[in-house]
Amino acid sequence: MNYTYGLKRGLPIALGYLSVAFGFGITAVSAGLAPWQAVIVSLTNFTSAGQVAGVSVIATLGTVIEMIIAQFIINLRYALMGIALTQKLSGKFTFLHRFIAAFGISDESFVMAVSEKEKVTPAYMYGLMTLPIMAWTLGTAIGAYSGSVLPISVRDALGLAIYAMFVAIIVPPARDNRAVMWAVIMAAALSSLIYYVPWLSAHISSGFSVIICAVVASAALAKLCPVNEVEKEEQSND
Repeated sequence: MNYTYGLKRGLPIALGYLSVAFGFGITAVSAGLAPWQAVIVSLTNFTSAGQVAGVSVIATLGTVIEMIIAQFIINLRYALMGIALTQKLSGKFTFLHRFIAAFGISDESFVMAVSEKEKVTPAYMYGLMTLPIMAWTLGTAIGAYSGSVLPISVRDALGLAIYAMFVAIIVPPARDNRAVMWAVIMAAALSSLIYYVPWLSAHISSGFSVIICAVVASAALAKLCPVNEVEKEEQSND
């Protein structure tokens, strides 16, 4: 599994990221970031949901604590993916290779890597993450710099692309799993409540709203619909 093979596997991911990142670039600039700042955010973070949440915190002049907690909760899944991926790594992965490759883990690249039949090598992982990172950064740049010359109606429409991606991510598991469905509904209801109730919207910032909705919904459904050991074994076998 060499670098070239990794590039080929990462190409479909890159094509998808290019259009979605365009929407993030527009969203970031609309929130008050300079185009070059939006590009730096994508180049150094590589986390769509985390970046959107971070931009919301910045736009509402949120605190550093809000930013830290929101990013920790939203991006915690990447740590879990990294732990799971260690079972597929070849003996060539030194600490430095693991450290670098961890930056390129996303939902899509993780699926690609764990689905490989052979052990994952550093060269393959670097190839897999190269094009998606480039496309994510390039798409952000195109959206950020071209957004100023596009009509407002077009900017608004393209800015919805990243939210469409989130919908596409949550609909399939929500359709197949009632617990996920109710977690999504509960989080959406809480978010609407915080936004539309004047007292709550006045005292709870956008950053803490994300944190509250995510923690409350996930904790409630974990308590109400726990995954038993049999289901865990079935999922691992799948």
